[in-house]
Amino acid sequence: MNPAKLGKMANEIAAFFDADPDRVVAMEGFVGHLRRFWDPRMRRELLAWVDQGGGEGLLALVREAIQQRRSEILP
Repeated sequence: MNPAKLGKMANEIAAFFDADPDRVVAMEGFVGHLRRFWDPRMRRELLAWVDQGGGEGLLALVREAIQQRRSEILP
């Protein structure tokens, strides 16, 4: 899948959870959604894209999740 498309999808999911004023709850919701509904290949591609210097335009919640909860995102 196109990594930029995965980033767009991640942003849409993060925007939904980012509405929660509790950052911990928002982070748990976002990471939980990726774990439940994204295929492991999609999660690996998103992380690889960011690791390779991609990730332009990702929302803060997406970036924070990748940095802080990476082990939970990976399969």
